[in-house]
Amino acid sequence: MEDVLRLYARRLDPIQPVVCLDEKPVVLHDSKRTGRNLGPGRIARRDYEYRRRGTANVYCIVEPLTGRRLTHATARRGYREFAQALTRIARRYQTAKVIHLVVDNLSVHCEQACIATYGRRRGRALWRRFRVHFTPKHGSWLNAAEMEVSLLSRECLGTRRLPTLAILTHQVRTWSRQADRDRRAIRWRFRVCDARRKFRYSGITTCRSED
Repeated sequence: MEDVLRLYARRLDPIQPVVCLDEKPVVLHDSKRTGRNLGPGRIARRDYEYRRRGTANVYCIVEPLTGRRLTHATARRGYREFAQALTRIARRYQTAKVIHLVVDNLSVHCEQACIATYGRRRGRALWRRFRVHFTPKHGSWLNAAEMEVSLLSRECLGTRRLPTLAILTHQVRTWSRQADRDRRAIRWRFRVCDARRKFRYSGITTCRSED
């Protein structure tokens, strides 16, 4: 936990950017029947019966200090999709010496995902571009990308029914590009000292000034 919190407390450094990644599963569905049109100036009523059209996934990727985003939709959540998400990040930050990546403990968040997708040499080279910081078990709230998930859910997905991956991809791409242009940064205020006071670490009574 303190490793992640110290990472958030660092100043902006283009050579060592901090990027957070999280996934959001999405159920694809549409209405069984077309909603009734109540006429000009009146809201059409939506049919509450729906038909499932499978599932999809959204990778929520954000650099908290700058508000830069690479959020995008995928058909599933597996080794290949995770490796491709890392490739997107690596391309965005080509000049970075090392990219600090915050993720949770999902099994696909590993070097093997890159090797299985790109082969041993290229996969390892991609993985080495990153310094991965895992959030603690039962502590996924420490991943700032969860805020990106919340924004995406409220501002993009809402209560609309998205029947196909193509429609989901278009909606997420449009929202992500606008959010990236807006540069809405995430101000993380919970620090190491706050964590030590909150959770009352055994044997720890003071905090260093850099915390």
